Amino acid sequence: MKNIFVMFVLTFACAGYAFGECADADKKALEAFDRAWGEAGVKGDRNALMTVLADDYMGLPAMQNKTQNIEAAMKTAERDRANPNMADKVTHDNYMITCTPNSAVITHRNIVTTKNALGKEETFWTRSVHFLEKRAGKWQVVGNAGNGLDESAMLGYIELDWNTADRNKDMSWFEKNFAADYSSISSRTAKIATKTEDLADMKTDKSVTEWNDLSNMNIRIDGNTAVVTGVVHSKGRDDKNQPFDRRVSFTDTFIKRDGRWQVWATQGTRIT
Repeated sequence: MKNIFVMFVLTFACAGYAFGECADADKKALEAFDRAWGEAGVKGDRNALMTVLADDYMGLPAMQNKTQNIEAAMKTAERDRANPNMADKVTHDNYMITCTPNSAVITHRNIVTTKNALGKEETFWTRSVHFLEKRAGKWQVVGNAGNGLDESAMLGYIELDWNTADRNKDMSWFEKNFAADYSSISSRTAKIATKTEDLADMKTDKSVTEWNDLSNMNIRIDGNTAVVTGVVHSKGRDDKNQPFDRRVSFTDTFIKRDGRWQVWATQGTRIT
């Protein structure tokens, strides 16, 4: 059964056809608008929030109107200024944006780092969906919905993070997210490798992944283990600087340890 995360992505992608595809410049401008909105909330900038939120704004699931949302933001900012060591730290990524000249939908992940009653840092993820309209030539938020992520959605985002780490050759991501007893089977050589061996190969690999994309993801969870299957499509240049265009069916096995999901094993099969 397809998980909620994949259904959400597919629904959002279909909505993109109805909205029309944004130009990259439009998407960058909307992302910048969204990040400025977040900063205004953190700083408690009432004037900026008054401009960002439409008069008929409604936020879900709390059913907050514009005034209620701004007052809540002011109280949070005041509390954090009084006790900055206990303030939550929030970052946003994995933006998906669609728009027409006068309407837009923005969704992204929120990575929230907080401290519990004992002062220990804890991290959790949520997802936000914002609905915008252009009024009098300026974007305003007319609606907002947010929710915590279930285990399936978290695993879906980890797969997206994996793709990003591959493009950026982010060794720290693999060191953190591959379990100590991780193993892999290469889709190109059929080689069986350990975490140490795979990391060593990555450090000397001269190939470049310029673009990659996930599809057909299916996520199954049983207790502290999970299996994710899907297809990854990658384009780039190999270690001889020759272009490649590969589609690989994969099976990734995860295990939950120390309160977080880690990659336990991965195997790929090249689609010819």
